[in-house]
Amino acid sequence: MYKQVLQSITGIEIYPLISFAIFFLFFLGLLVYVVVANRQHLHAMSQLPLLSDEATERATLDRDVIC
Repeated sequence: MYKQVLQSITGIEIYPLISFAIFFLFFLGLLVYVVVANRQHLHAMSQLPLLSDEATERATLDRDVIC
């Protein structure tokens, strides 16, 4: 039944292509971000949950940590 309904819709074949393109572009953009990202900034962000509250406040005020 569903196959007949989908076959009757004109232009339905474009939707899988659009969803694949969105999926592919998202992960391609994510890959580019990971390759280009500043390693020092990523390391500083990964250490924030481990710092005490006072050290976290000082780190967030520091311009080297926050973009």
